[in-house]
Amino acid sequence: MDKQILLEGIDLLEFFGVNNSKIELIKRLFPKIKITARGHALFVQGEPKEIKAFEKKFALILDHYYQYNMLSEEIIHELLDSGVSSFEDNSNGEPDIIVFGNSGKPVRARTPNQRRLVEASANNDLIFAIGPAGTGKTYTAIALAVRALKNKEIRKIILSRPAVEAGENLGFLPGDLKDKIDPYLQPLYDALQDMIPPKKLEEFLKDGVIQIAPLAFMRGRTLSNAYVILDEAQNTTVNQLKMFLTRMGLNAKFIITGDVTQIDLPRKSHSGLIQALKILKGIKNIGNIYFDKKDIVRHRLVRDIVEAYDKHDEEKIEIKTEAKEKNKQ
Repeated sequence: MDKQILLEGIDLLEFFGVNNSKIELIKRLFPKIKITARGHALFVQGEPKEIKAFEKKFALILDHYYQYNMLSEEIIHELLDSGVSSFEDNSNGEPDIIVFGNSGKPVRARTPNQRRLVEASANNDLIFAIGPAGTGKTYTAIALAVRALKNKEIRKIILSRPAVEAGENLGFLPGDLKDKIDPYLQPLYDALQDMIPPKKLEEFLKDGVIQIAPLAFMRGRTLSNAYVILDEAQNTTVNQLKMFLTRMGLNAKFIITGDVTQIDLPRKSHSGLIQALKILKGIKNIGNIYFDKKDIVRHRLVRDIVEAYDKHDEEKIEIKTEAKEKNKQ
């Protein structure tokens, strides 16, 4: 009997090992069948009973790799002996782990408000995550989306950003439309590259399982069976954000992230995010998570910088208030 097993979206070096050490180990552990690796496929020859037993065991190895993005010879032994790896046992005791990134690196909820965002995602279909730069709003949201995709809770991830920063200068940038827009979407690519192996991410992007697009590209769509994240939402207009929110289809989760202190629109009062927080207040199944400088997980200086700007803004408000009081007198 001959059998072909496709290995979709794997890093061959990570899965097969240096000098094919891991696949050679698997061959030794199944001496009654012939296993040949050719690119992203395994060809198996042997008795039907032996091949069926191999498929069952090999599925454990594949599932482990897809879940944790890593595989070692020790784990192969553990999976084939008991069906469970020590890696899995250890990770089950850490509730803050959202998903496993490349090489098995855990992506955790590292602050109280990141944990609140994770908890809110279980009970709300629409969440606003508001706070300063460096608090992990978008990174945590993308980790939640990747987890949902891995668990087959949704079929696709859609990530979007307004290209407001580019403004009228967008046309002067070199290249086609994708080349012009990609720099504004790069932070989203960066987060995905931490969590999904390069080969798998390339396939997801090519097949449309993961879509990254400017906000304007959302018009007219219905986003169903998807985890949808809008980043930098403070730079949307009222009409843009209303348009985006009304794209929500069946079995969809929306997370809107933004920093209301960094609005690049000509008039800050026209920010769709500020208006939406007021208009949608109190609606069931809409969660609001407010991050602050205590959640900043970048370089320690980022927290000091945010505090310095906050202090400067407070002093400006005090000066204006004093000036108004003097004018009244």
